[in-house]
Amino acid sequence: MPYVNIKVTREGTAPGASATTPEQKAALIQGVSDLLFEVMGKPHHMTFVVIDEVELENWGVGGLPTAEFRRRQSGTPG
Repeated sequence: MPYVNIKVTREGTAPGASATTPEQKAALIQGVSDLLFEVMGKPHHMTFVVIDEVELENWGVGGLPTAEFRRRQSGTPG
């Protein structure tokens, strides 16, 4: 029984959005379930997918909090 945990930042992907939309979450769940079936033959009814949205302040990349990483990548003084 596959269990997949997807973690995304809670920033949204559209202008003004502050979270992943229900439609985006449904597409992720369907896509992961389909992939596990296609690659490993795992039935959809036995595949569990959990999506966790993480506040951006709790996310880091390159050894830095995300906001600092983005500032450095953009060249903005901070």
